[in-house]
Amino acid sequence: MDILLLILHIVVCLALIGIVLLQGGKGAEVGATFGAGASQTIFGASGGQTFLGKLTTGAAIIFMLTSLALAIFWGQPGGSSVMPEQVAPATPPAQSMPAAPAMPAPAPAAQPK
Repeated sequence: MDILLLILHIVVCLALIGIVLLQGGKGAEVGATFGAGASQTIFGASGGQTFLGKLTTGAAIIFMLTSLALAIFWGQPGGSSVMPEQVAPATPPAQSMPAAPAMPAPAPAAQPK
């Protein structure tokens, strides 16, 4: 189930990138992307903006739902993780650590006579 959801998420992500790149900026025609002169005839009489807009909305909704589902599935305790079980080695208990050697007391300074 997790793998299928991950594959769907990746496919929708790539599709969303492609759909957004197909859309033109302000004043740009969608037909110019394909080299056509008349942009109104590529996606029908209504033009490409409504078609690509609906496609973007649908892909974005699916992308958000799969993101949420993946976060829930992989956030459960006992689930698989890319992080190792133990990131840093555990420090030994305080009793087993050797005591620091005692420093000798400084010699008294010689007083001038």
